[in-house]
Amino acid sequence: MNLMFSCLFGVGYVVLRYRKSGFLKRLHATPLSAFEFLSAQVLSRLGLTVVVTSILYFGIASIIHFRSAGSGWLLAGLMVLGALSMIALGLTIAARFSSEELVGGLLNLLTWPMMLLSGIWFSLDGSPQWVRWVSQVFPLTHLLDAARAVMLDGAGPSAIASDLAYLAITTLAFLAFGAWSFRWRVE
Repeated sequence: MNLMFSCLFGVGYVVLRYRKSGFLKRLHATPLSAFEFLSAQVLSRLGLTVVVTSILYFGIASIIHFRSAGSGWLLAGLMVLGALSMIALGLTIAARFSSEELVGGLLNLLTWPMMLLSGIWFSLDGSPQWVRWVSQVFPLTHLLDAARAVMLDGAGPSAIASDLAYLAITTLAFLAFGAWSFRWRVE
């Protein structure tokens, strides 16, 4: 949940603030392309998210002493891919809109269904089939399913390949849409 909020709101509000303050307008006068700017935003947010999530993971592990059955490297790679997908999703919202209220509302509109339907708080096994189908739309569901498979069952890359593929595809799709719809100025 921390990863989701950090990625979606962190990058979303930064780009929005840059646009509203006129910083993006000044950047547009440079030879910097939208792709380069968005890539820098993604990489900086990814670095921060990886550091904070790692500190939380190891801090909680030192207190609770839980055991992970799977590869720590696979779990780290999954964290990076999941964070990229969430950051890219946040960019798709922030790339186009200039109203803080609208961006905040849209990000909340995304986060609440993701939290309720991803399995963070409770299992969806007893839910109607249509609820489970809807939950598969969200990247957080695939991130959690894969992380649980690695940590609890010791799953390898082949066992979570469909989740990895979904996260990679959504990352590329969100980044492409964000770069395509990016606006430098408030209109």
